[in-house]
Amino acid sequence: MVRPRIALAQIDTCVGDVTQNSAAVRAWARRAADAGADLVVFPEMTLTGYPIEDLALRASFRRGAEAALLETATALADDGLGGLAVLVGTIGERDGRPTNQAVLLRGGVVEARYDKHHLPNYGVFDEFRIFSPGQDPLEIEVAGARLGVVICEDIWQDGGPVSQLRDVDALVVLNGSPFEEGKGHVRTELAARRAHETGAPVVYVNLVGGQDDLVFDGGSFVVGADGTVLATAPQFVEHLLVWDLGEPGPQVPPLDPDEEIYRALVTGLAGYVRKNGFRSVALGLSGGIDSALTAAIAADAIGGTNVVGVSMPSVHSSEHSKDDAADLAKRIGADYRVQPIKPMVDAFEAQLDLDGVAAENLQARVRAVILMAISNREGHLVIAPGNKSELATGYATIYDAGSIGGFAPLKDVDKSRVWALARWRNNHAVDRGELPPIPESSITKPPSAELRPGQVDQDSLPPYALLDEVLDAYVEHAEGRAELLARGFDPAVVDQVLALVDRAEWKRRQYPLGPKVTALAFGRDRRLPVTSRWREP
Repeated sequence: MVRPRIALAQIDTCVGDVTQNSAAVRAWARRAADAGADLVVFPEMTLTGYPIEDLALRASFRRGAEAALLETATALADDGLGGLAVLVGTIGERDGRPTNQAVLLRGGVVEARYDKHHLPNYGVFDEFRIFSPGQDPLEIEVAGARLGVVICEDIWQDGGPVSQLRDVDALVVLNGSPFEEGKGHVRTELAARRAHETGAPVVYVNLVGGQDDLVFDGGSFVVGADGTVLATAPQFVEHLLVWDLGEPGPQVPPLDPDEEIYRALVTGLAGYVRKNGFRSVALGLSGGIDSALTAAIAADAIGGTNVVGVSMPSVHSSEHSKDDAADLAKRIGADYRVQPIKPMVDAFEAQLDLDGVAAENLQARVRAVILMAISNREGHLVIAPGNKSELATGYATIYDAGSIGGFAPLKDVDKSRVWALARWRNNHAVDRGELPPIPESSITKPPSAELRPGQVDQDSLPPYALLDEVLDAYVEHAEGRAELLARGFDPAVVDQVLALVDRAEWKRRQYPLGPKVTALAFGRDRRLPVTSRWREP
C-alpha cells in the first residue's frame, strides 16, 4: 500500500506581509523535509495572510502575491527542496477577478492550481463579495498516492468539489477557520462525514494566530475513512504535525473549555500587538476583576514587564481597590504607576458646574485622557478592559478608561465568564507551583465603578448571572421578548435588558477591536443599524 508522509504546517501569518509569509513557507518546508515528508500542506491564504478583505480587489496586491508565489517556488528548489510537494494557499486570478486559491509547488514551478468553490457569506465572512468561485476539482499525485484538494468552506457545504472526488487516497483541506468556543468538535464531526463520503482520510490543516478581531486556533487533525481521529495538533501554537497515510499519528488531549478561551484571548492580543508593531501595552488598574484579568492576559501575551498598569484613584476609590491594583502589578511584574485624578477633576469642575452622572463620567474620562497621554508619550498600546456584558448593555462611560484604546481583550467575554477565567488562571498557576496572578479579593468583591460613594454594578443592572443568561438569549440566539417571557424570565428584567441593549448600539460601534471567541461577537457577526425605532413588542 502506498503510504506517503504528509506534514501539516499550521503556521501564523500576517495579512499583506507576503515576504515574511514566503520565508515562513520555506522554513517550515525545510522542517517537513527533515521529518521525511513527501508533502507539506499549509493553511488557506498562507502567502497573503487571511482574511485579506478588500485587499483582494487591488490588482497591485494580486500582482505582489503572485510574484511572491513564483519566487517561493524558485527559492524552494534553490533550498534543495524541489522534490518536496508544497501545497500552499494564496490569492489567484481568473478573468480579471480574484480567487481564493490552493497551489501545488514542486520542482521549482507551479504544478497545479485550485480555486475555492464555496465562498462563505455569513458571520465574519464576506468572500462571496470579493472572490470568484472555482469550478473544477483537483487531484494531485504524491509518492504514488492520489490526493484530492479542497479549501475550507468546500467541505462545509454538501455537494461541490468533494462529491466529485472518488477513489482518492486522502482528501487534503486547507483552512482559515476562526476560533469560537465549541467549534473543534464540529470540525472533526464534519470531516468525519466527508471522510465517509469519499471513503478516504481527511487531512485538515488550519491557520493559527491573531488577525485583528479573529483568532485562529490551529488544532489541525486527520480523521480516518471510518471517522476515527488519527492525529491531532495542539491549539494556539505553530506546529508541524507529521502523519503517514494509513497509520495512526500523534495526538494531544483537548483543552479545558476555560483554558481554551483564555488561550484564545492571549493569542488574539499577542497577535495584534506584534503585528501592529507595538512592544508594550498600557491599561488602567482599578483593583477590579476586569482590569485584573485583562492585565494577566497581557502579561501572558507579551510578558509582564511590557505591561504598564496605571492606578488612577479618585476621592471615591477604596483603599482595598488601590491595594489590589498594586498587588496585581507586583504579581505579574508590571510597570506600576499611581496617578491620582483629583487635581484634574477639580480643574474641570472649577470651570463646569457638574453633578450626578455628568460628574461621575468626568472622572472616568479623565482617566482615559491620562492613559492616552502616557500612550502618546511612550508608545504603548492602550487596551480596554471592558467585557461583553457591559458592552451589550452600554454600562460603560463612552471614551472612558474602560472603553478607549486599540484593543479590548474581553470584548467577547461576558461578566460571568470573566470570573470563571480568572479562577482558571489562578488555579492553573497553583497547579504549576506558581503565584496566582490575580488577587483573590479582586475576584470575590462586588464589582463597582467607584464613581460615587457605595456604588456597585447591581445598583443599575440585574445580577450578572441572570443578566448574562438574558443577554445570551437575546444577543447570541436572537430571541425576541415573547420568547424570553416564554422561558420564564421576569418581564421587568426582560424589558430593562432589551432597552439597554437596543439603546447602546452607538456605543458598540465606537468600541475597540477585540478577539472573537463566541459564536456571535459584536462587530462582524452582529450588524444592526444605530438609528432604529424598532422595539421588541
